[in-house]
Amino acid sequence: MPWTVVHQVYANREAQNAWAHLAVDNAWHRILTGASDGVTNVHVLLTAAKANGQQAAVDFDANKNIIAAYV
Repeated sequence: MPWTVVHQVYANREAQNAWAHLAVDNAWHRILTGASDGVTNVHVLLTAAKANGQQAAVDFDANKNIIAAYV
């Protein structure tokens, strides 16, 4: 899990549609869908990291979707 700065976070009213723009590769990454609570929890964690100026450790699947994160 690389540590990275969270540049931006995004979500909208569509179910399980949350994204984060990360400094590690200067790209947008979707938070992997499949569990609505999981998407919400990872989005809240990344939002808190952004709001507090903290880095987050982020793990990706083979398609570069975010599958886990911690601060």
